[in-house]
Amino acid sequence: MSGGYLYCDGGARGNPGPAGAGAVLLDAQRQLLAEAKKYLGDTTNNVAEYQGLLIGLALARKHNIRSLKIRLDSELIVRQVNGQYKVRHPGLRPLWKKTQQQLQQFSEWEITHIPRHENTKADKLVNLAIDQGK
Repeated sequence: MSGGYLYCDGGARGNPGPAGAGAVLLDAQRQLLAEAKKYLGDTTNNVAEYQGLLIGLALARKHNIRSLKIRLDSELIVRQVNGQYKVRHPGLRPLWKKTQQQLQQFSEWEITHIPRHENTKADKLVNLAIDQGK
């Protein structure tokens, strides 16, 4: 397996509040390979978004994906990962750094902001994780 698509999301009910993360991994033909979700406890939306991305990157590595097209509905995270925005919040810096390290394990990758309505599967996983975790 070489190429794939990764849809990630994270969210908190309240900010901060009970939070979850989710990721959906598709193959190059956009067929479902795997999905994952995780309850995060109380944290912020942005921390949850990064956690969703990290969960997704781990999923892609587990499935031997080398080339990855990443899709998120968090413009902030996309711009931070792409280097367009500096990561000023001290709580996000370690997550950004870990993300950069994980991305180095792929031969190529791109991360793109998408509208929320194009990320519904990952969003559903976030809500399931929060509902199951509470």
